[in-house]
Amino acid sequence: MASIFYEISRWAIPGLIFFILLYASFKGVKIYECFVKGAEEGFSLAVKIIPFLVAMMMAVSIFRHGGVISLLEKYCGGFFSLLHIPPDILPLAIMRPLSGGASLGICTEIINTHGPDSYLGRLASTMQGSTDTTFFILAVYFGSVGIKKYRYALKVGLFADIIAFLASIFIVSMVF
Repeated sequence: MASIFYEISRWAIPGLIFFILLYASFKGVKIYECFVKGAEEGFSLAVKIIPFLVAMMMAVSIFRHGGVISLLEKYCGGFFSLLHIPPDILPLAIMRPLSGGASLGICTEIINTHGPDSYLGRLASTMQGSTDTTFFILAVYFGSVGIKKYRYALKVGLFADIIAFLASIFIVSMVF
């Protein structure tokens, strides 16, 4: 039974692509021309997004290498300990709204240090999966379509990140 599901999952995407191409050819769609037009639009969008990506990556790099995280850990760690929140999770909570790659690195470090089945490993995994890169979304997606007034989106995004952080702590504490 498992081998049947394995074969179905292995051929699902190529089969779907083949079906779409076959259906488009029956409908008389010029497949290659449509592909080239879509690739051209995608490339122009990528060129439009590059300045926003560079600015965001530079800001994250300055934030990480400037010692801001260790400073926040030092001054906020006691407060988190009073609330029974492990201070080791603070770098992930700070970096997740800024950068997906950096937060994934922090999450991996937490899991390698404490183990995947530890409280911190489960908490880091839950936080990684339930929060999003708010500043990255604002910089790249909003910037690519020309939205300049994103004050409320920033507030709502950061509020959602805080709620997801607290919900992750509550759920992992209750379940595990």
